[in-house]
This record gives sequence, C-alpha cells and structure tokens, in this order.
Amino acid sequence: MLARFKTLSVNRFTFITALFYVCIFNISLFEVIKKGIETQPQVDPIFIATMPLFLACALSFVFSLFTVKYLIKPFFIILTLLSSSVSFAALQYNVVFDYGMIENTLQTNSAEALMYVNFASIANMLLTGILPSYLIYKADIQYKPFFKELLHKIVFMLAMLLGVGLIAFFYFQDYAAFGRNNDQIKRYIVPTYFIGAAAKYINVHYLQTPIEYQQLGLDASNVSTNANGKPNLLVLVVGETARSMNHQYYGYDKPTNAHTQGQGLIAFKDTHSCGTATAESLPCMFSRMGREDYDARRAYAQDTVIDVLNHAGIKVQWFDNDSGCKGVCDQVENITIDLNSDPELCSGQYCFDQVLLNKLDEALAKAESKDTVIALHIIGSHGPTYFLRYPEQHRKFTPDCQRSDIQNCSAEELMNTYDNTILYTDYILSEVVNKLKHQQDKFDTAMLYLSDHGESLGESGMYLHGAPYSIAPIEQTSIPMLAWLSDGFNQDNHLNQECLANEAAKGGFSHDNLFDSLLGLMNVKTQVYQAELDIFARCRT
Repeated sequence: MLARFKTLSVNRFTFITALFYVCIFNISLFEVIKKGIETQPQVDPIFIATMPLFLACALSFVFSLFTVKYLIKPFFIILTLLSSSVSFAALQYNVVFDYGMIENTLQTNSAEALMYVNFASIANMLLTGILPSYLIYKADIQYKPFFKELLHKIVFMLAMLLGVGLIAFFYFQDYAAFGRNNDQIKRYIVPTYFIGAAAKYINVHYLQTPIEYQQLGLDASNVSTNANGKPNLLVLVVGETARSMNHQYYGYDKPTNAHTQGQGLIAFKDTHSCGTATAESLPCMFSRMGREDYDARRAYAQDTVIDVLNHAGIKVQWFDNDSGCKGVCDQVENITIDLNSDPELCSGQYCFDQVLLNKLDEALAKAESKDTVIALHIIGSHGPTYFLRYPEQHRKFTPDCQRSDIQNCSAEELMNTYDNTILYTDYILSEVVNKLKHQQDKFDTAMLYLSDHGESLGESGMYLHGAPYSIAPIEQTSIPMLAWLSDGFNQDNHLNQECLANEAAKGGFSHDNLFDSLLGLMNVKTQVYQAELDIFARCRT
C-alpha cells in the first residue's frame, strides 16, 4: 500500500494491506477496547500490546484466501471502498454494520443516502478509500510460478496462524475474559463483521428457498356497532426516528408538544420499539410476531395487521413520505409522495410532512361511509439532516445544527435541531386532530401515533440509530406513543377515557401491542386477535 514499492510479492502485499486495515479502518475497534480496559481494575499491558498484532495476523490469514491472480486487485479495491464507508460510520456515529444495518442500508433510497454526503464523508472516502484503491491498482505485484506461489502462500498462512496461536497460548484466558466482558468488540472489526452480515443478508434474501406465503385473519369480520349511525375513522401516524425523552409528554423540560397541548392526547409511557432501524421495526410492528420471535423472512411471507383489517372489509389507505412501507402496505391502496409534487413543500430530494396533510384532505374528501383506516408514514426526525425536516417558520429552538456532519455541531445545536423536528411533528399531529374534529358529523374519529425507533444524539459517543438491539441504548429503543379519541369514538367502542389515561400512565408497552390494538380499535373479530395484547381492551366496558 506504500506508493514507491518497485515490486511487491503477494505475501508482502497481503501483510501491508492487513496492517493498513488494522491502523486505519479499525480505529473505532481500539476505541471500544480502550473503554473496556478502563472498566477493568488490572490489565496486563503486554496483553493489550498483542491485540494489534493478533488482528494483523488474523486478517493476513483471511486476506490470503483472496490473493488470487486477476482477483486480488478488484477484490481489495471493492473491499477497501466499502471498508472506508463502514469505518467512517463507526468512527463518526458509532454505527455498527450488522445484519439489520445492512438491510436498512440496502433499502435506503438515493435521496436518503445523499443526506449523509458532506465534507467529512467525502474527505474520508478520498483519503481512506479512493487513494488506497488507486495504490492497489498501481501496485506491481509479482507472481511466482503456480506451485511455488502456492507453497509460499501456505508457508505465509502457517506463519500467521502460528502468530495467532502463540498469542492465544500465552494470553488465552485474558482474551476470553476480555471478550466476555466486552461482547460488542467483534461488531467493530473491519472488514470481517460487516462482510459476515452482508453474506447473511444475501443468504437470507437470495439463496434460501422462499417461504410459502401465509394469509392471516381470513376469518376477520368488522363487528362495529356504529350505534350512533356513524362509521369509525382512524388515522394512524407512523413516526420516524422519534425518541420519547424529547417529548414534553414524557417529562422533557422544553415545549416540544406545544401544538397538541390541550387537545386531550393520551401518552403511553415506557413504550419500546421492536428494532432500532426502519427496515426492521416497520415490518415487525405490523406483524403477528413479537420482538422476541420476530423473523424477517417469515414477516415478509405472511399478512400484516394492515392486511387483516383489509380482510375484515375496512377501507385501508397508506400514504408514505419516508422510505416506503417495507412491504407492510403492498396489498392495500398505497401512495408514496412524489418528491417533486409540491414546489412549496418538496425540494426534489425530500418533502416536509405537511404534504401528507394535503393527501389526508384528499382522502377525507373522497371517504366512503364505512369504517376506514388511513396510515400516514412521516419522515419525522430522520437524520442526520434534521434541519431539513422542518420549514423555517417552525425553527423555534436556536441555535440549531444546519449541517449533516452532526458530530461537528455543539450538543446544544444538535439537540435544538432535533427538538425542532419533534415540535414540527407535534404540529402535524395537531393538524390531523383538527381535521378529524371537522369530520365528526360523518365519522367517529381517532388518531394513533407511534414512532418506529428512537435516535442517539451523541450520548456515549453514539449518533443516529441502527445499533444491534442487544447493545442498543435506551435513546434508540424508547419511543413515543400517543392517542386521541373523540367522544363519539369512545362511545361507539365502549372505551373509558379515564381508564385509558390511567393505564397509559402505568407504562410497559411496545410495538408488540400494535397488531391487536389496531384490531381492537376497529372492532375486528378474528382468531388471530389476542385480547391480552390489545392496550384498549383493558378499558373496554
């Protein structure tokens, strides 16, 4: 990888490349190791010193499997470019590229991907991705005759194994104990962990035999009494990247829910998400499976609660201003907002969520006199370009962070920017409630809002979301869930508002409750309904 080598043997190229990966792409790994060391009372300094050598020998052994003539350069150029991006995400945002993050990344649209492009990311790609790739391309690698090259490679690989073995022989107990106490370390090793996650994704989505599709709730029927002669209308607002601790309803000391104060919303305390990224949480929250037994392949191969509502004869519509419904709404009427549809609300790369209010107006104007569910999938607080989520007139908390490399903003600026997104979402919810109030001559109306996952804003050095759930901080899993129910809706559904408020204050909810709560709210009778998971069943008289 050094510019002026006249010639490089295959083994020398392999070892230099491994050293580069250790020193450049694994900086985040050694930061995690440093934190682990600081938590232990006594650590052998020689044991710590062996870690870079251990990793270099291990990577050299693995890399040797791919140092084949005609394959070596394209393989390592692609691997280096990918590793540059992955290591930057880990270093700047503490983001780990596990299976869920790979899935989330591959489902990201171009407009969303461009949000992560800034001076820092471009500079990083130039210095640690493109420049090393150019040096790999220009490297003069000398190949020996086949059997002689094979013999040299075997000797080299055995030498690397010997290095790993010697370190393990003397420090096995130290590595085992340190690994047990710091299980997250393996997730930061570049490139092995993200390559393994990508291989798992390819295997699951492209190589395994497809699961036979299973329909659920074909027996579903709508048993609404419509006692006052009006059908039920529920607007389901699915948030994006909103965490509960920045909501006034959850004890936050800033007026981030100023628009809905006084409208009678119920806040369900201590509510947690199914995942930490949209690609996982969205299908999970609408599936029959709970977080503990959720399986993405099975989820995509069976009906969602949206489908069960549809089976029951309820009119279901889905309007999307985010990255799509991830298969949840595929079998019902659904519209993804055209990013060029409204010159005042859309830039061509994103739209403010007010564009969904216009869609809601259109849907309400055409609404049939039957039980209806309208889902609004908002872009909400999607980062890192939080400042692009709210119009200028909704920029209430300043100074804010008007850039995408959020790690370079002050804590105050970053928090103000994020709080503006929460306040703007609150405005959207307020407008939804107002529109539903104007429909009460034709419908008994209600609104339910919940987010798909939370967000890290620099706490413990973590930014954004997508951390593996086992190590995810509460900032990424604690979400808001809010409900507004009109008097007519409560009456028609035999719901006690005071009881609901008391139950909501007790907390202990999650995405696992959504499937059955939606069926309960819309009075759907089916064998797949589980009353014990229906939040509202507890207060149905």
